[in-house]
Amino acid sequence: MFASLPGAAKALLWVRILNQVGAYALAFLAVFAGPAVAVAALVIFGVAALVSRWAGAFILGWLPPGIVVSLGLGATGLSLIALSASGTPLQVLISVALVGLAFEIYEPASQELVAQVTEGDQRQEMYGLLGSSLVAAGAIAGLIAAALLPLGVRWLVVVDAVTCLAAAAVALLFLPREDRERPVAGKNGKRWRPPVLLLRFTLANTAFAVGYLAVVMFMPLVLLQRGAPAWVPGIALAGAAVLAPLALWGARRSLTGRPHGLVLAGGAIVLGLLSLAMARAENVALTICVYMAWTAVNGVLLGRWQALVADAAPEPERPRWFAFQGSSRGVAQPAVPGVVALVGGVGGAVGPAAFLTAGVAFLVVPLVLKARRV
Repeated sequence: MFASLPGAAKALLWVRILNQVGAYALAFLAVFAGPAVAVAALVIFGVAALVSRWAGAFILGWLPPGIVVSLGLGATGLSLIALSASGTPLQVLISVALVGLAFEIYEPASQELVAQVTEGDQRQEMYGLLGSSLVAAGAIAGLIAAALLPLGVRWLVVVDAVTCLAAAAVALLFLPREDRERPVAGKNGKRWRPPVLLLRFTLANTAFAVGYLAVVMFMPLVLLQRGAPAWVPGIALAGAAVLAPLALWGARRSLTGRPHGLVLAGGAIVLGLLSLAMARAENVALTICVYMAWTAVNGVLLGRWQALVADAAPEPERPRWFAFQGSSRGVAQPAVPGVVALVGGVGGAVGPAAFLTAGVAFLVVPLVLKARRV
């Protein structure tokens, strides 16, 4: 699969992996900010990151995707350096805002670059390969973070900044610096409005993101609550990071040519049923077995949402479609803890509540998508 990819796609893959290997500092953002401003820091970061994704789509109207990727990574690296040097709570909050405003600039550009240099089944394979590689790199990042954490969270931020700047340099050297000639949206002077199809995709992806995050965010806690030793959650997460790309590779031939909407709808139903099974499980071994099955199914779906948007969007509006649809995770992330707490207040323990939330959210996806043949 990798050998058949265009050179620009291979370069982008290495850029994102290099960046992801160091992308662990923000997982410790609340620890770095301190208890006094942790909540404010997380809220500020979340809002700023959502803004930065839209800023990245806007900048794409002026600069080629390769340059925007480099710009976004470089800005993130510089803002992380500012964060590592901050001392007072006010300095921390200002630096967190700067990090957030740079954090997602490269995302629409990455997706647009893949859409430009690939097509058909190769496009979905590239999106899937990108997603699975980032998951695997994230597992490596966790091990690096475990080694650096005894030195202090500030060093995590510094190393994260260095990898961002290194990835920006690689992007500047190896990604295309010229944009493929294409029509530009918005030249008729009309205000852009997301079409109904895009709204449906985004709503469905938001439900999917709620389900995904409800499982990922609460799985370690659930395993510990069900009696797992302290080392088990880390091993389970590392195993999941390895399993996801293997599942994608194993299923790619059987799913080649299948409409993305149908694959996502079917996969979401299976993920929903597995999430409900985890809610009913009571012992650690059964929970982990079902979670690994859940991970394999989720791995098969990697890249499908991006490919769905890339294939359906009019070419001039594609960056805006990517930005709008990509906002789904930014909306889901702050919403999930509150929804799980609400469900837990009605239905009992947090663990089953998280999996129940995930199950319902996943089962909503095919209803919103209406299993469109796209």
